[in-house]
Amino acid sequence: MKESQVSTVDLLLGEIRREFPYVETDGNGKPRVFFENAAGSLVLKRAAEAESKARLSCSANTGGPSWESKKNEETILEGRKSVRDFLNAPSEHCIVSGESASSMLFNLSYALSREMSGDENIILTDYDHYANISPWQELERRRVVKEVRFTRYNPKDGMLDTSHLASLIDKKTRVISVTGVANALGSKTPLTEVSKLAKEAGAYFVVDAVHTVAHVPIDVERIGCDFLVFSAYKLFSRRGSFMFGRQDLLEKLRPYKVEPAPNDPPEKWEMGTRDQSLFASITAVMDYLNWLGSKTEHEVKDKITAYSDKQRLLKAALYWIEEYEKVLSGMMLNGTETVAGMNSMKDLEVYGMRDSARLNLRVPTFSFNIVGADPHEVAEYMWKKHSVALLAENNGGFYSRALRTYGKSVAVRASPVHFNSTREVGHFLSGLSDALKHFNAG
Repeated sequence: MKESQVSTVDLLLGEIRREFPYVETDGNGKPRVFFENAAGSLVLKRAAEAESKARLSCSANTGGPSWESKKNEETILEGRKSVRDFLNAPSEHCIVSGESASSMLFNLSYALSREMSGDENIILTDYDHYANISPWQELERRRVVKEVRFTRYNPKDGMLDTSHLASLIDKKTRVISVTGVANALGSKTPLTEVSKLAKEAGAYFVVDAVHTVAHVPIDVERIGCDFLVFSAYKLFSRRGSFMFGRQDLLEKLRPYKVEPAPNDPPEKWEMGTRDQSLFASITAVMDYLNWLGSKTEHEVKDKITAYSDKQRLLKAALYWIEEYEKVLSGMMLNGTETVAGMNSMKDLEVYGMRDSARLNLRVPTFSFNIVGADPHEVAEYMWKKHSVALLAENNGGFYSRALRTYGKSVAVRASPVHFNSTREVGHFLSGLSDALKHFNAG
């Protein structure tokens, strides 16, 4: 990001942060730095307000003659269209809603399994989230497919070994399913490259974009994926998820559904009654991103020439976010004039990409350990002593397979996003430097 862009950040960040009521303090009034966004981002005020309004004002179910019922239908359709624009999908009928990414991927794996003979294989990655692992392993356990294979990544830089992925593909490969960005490492997957391999193999290509949507612009047409899933609560909204699917595949495949449910997508894929407040909330997020795009499109205009109208502004917002977050990543690794970065801190293990010249290959999500210290105690110390909210988690290491490559089961994770400031990064680094002294002394 150029100096002129950094000055724009200084002017714009205040406006951005005012959109998030708890960006400075938690709900109990405690001032703090929120670096737990990979586990669930802070919620936009306008998204929460839209959710509340929709829940109260159009609670009647769809299909009725009342104003509330018609408004419910309108809210759901508007939400589908907003996600369509966000992903550059060809139609709102390609947008399916659901409870979670896990539930949607389980349903997708079931639908695809009905085409399997038991002799196929599925390819995943060693840095996937278990939401994109367990559904496919279930098919292996039930002998619906013969094998689930894992593509390795380079532990030195956290990048996927696409040559290894290509070597795993054979004529029996039926599905290649990968994360867009690794939630433990911040590594970006080269999706167009993987898409090409999947197409050449005649395999379905599935993208888990849960940790991607808040950091990287997504264009499902450009990627060439068959399915893509993301969670709204990782994108400044409420719990709930969305899936893009190719129209012909959504029509052809047979997911779980109750008999009277519609036979046409997207409703065919949606279990139970739709929650209109989820759609209202995600529409409000897209309104916010449109606003951000209108403020920043002149800075990224060379990257958005292929888009127009709302899609242009949505892409502008995410391209700008991507550029600003490179600044945050660089500062996390290299520090400032007054505080050292993670790259130069002794007795600190940082997993994933650490090369400042290759920040375009990662997002500002950092997993680390202080040598000899319990990660939970480190996270607790950072909270109690420095009021920095971090996460240390035993569940496969952030429900991810990634840490297994390093021989670890748990780490501490810091995950700023675009509403976080360079001042907050400096505060985090200062606190981490103190934590290193504290635990080394202990």
